[in-house]
Amino acid sequence: MKKHLLLGVLTLAAGSLLAADATPKDTVTGAATALGREANYSWHTTVASPGGGGRFGGPSDGKTEKGGYTTISMVRNDATTLAVLKGTNGAINTPDNGWQSFQEATADNGGGFNPAMFLARTLQNTKTPDQQAVTLANAAADLKAGTNGISGALTEAGAKALLTFGRRGNDDNGPTISNPAGSVTFWVTDGKLVKYEFHVSGTISFNGNDRDIDRTTTVVISDVGTTKISVPDEAKKKLE
Repeated sequence: MKKHLLLGVLTLAAGSLLAADATPKDTVTGAATALGREANYSWHTTVASPGGGGRFGGPSDGKTEKGGYTTISMVRNDATTLAVLKGTNGAINTPDNGWQSFQEATADNGGGFNPAMFLARTLQNTKTPDQQAVTLANAAADLKAGTNGISGALTEAGAKALLTFGRRGNDDNGPTISNPAGSVTFWVTDGKLVKYEFHVSGTISFNGNDRDIDRTTTVVISDVGTTKISVPDEAKKKLE
């Protein structure tokens, strides 16, 4: 009896020590990992950029289910684009082209700017919030808990990746990034990730053109465990 009681006390003590040793980064990654284990959830993303967001400024709404479909609805330049992802496959529905697989949307169109191609390539790098939150936590130089969430500055490499949406920069095939900087804040309630926000700034140079970026992205998570996903048959066919 005494042996079992002693073992119980030691186990509780060890658990308390582990909890005390948990860092703000551990709290964030643990909350994000827990979100990824949920059966489903929804999120809403807004992007603020001085002077207007253009291709990046519209809101988007997402839904995801564990091991199943992820759907995203994006408003860009007053037009709504729908996307469905499953595993490594994806499909996109634009007002001009209807449903296309990512492969169809990113096929060479003979030059010129193709909005569907741009969006499909961006979506190929898309991460669900539970995945993106872990990436952001790893990209932070030092996270600290405060009265308004868990915050920290982004590393230079982390800011560069966000400025180029995960695509290559500062090489022969990508834009040059200068003065990259950023910060990130996470909100965790009862061990659950409920919101995060990241800000990035810098200058992107491509084909002789410079563009100053100052962008704040906010993601709010909702309907955990109660989200319902409906995927059109046309989209499912494009994922086969």
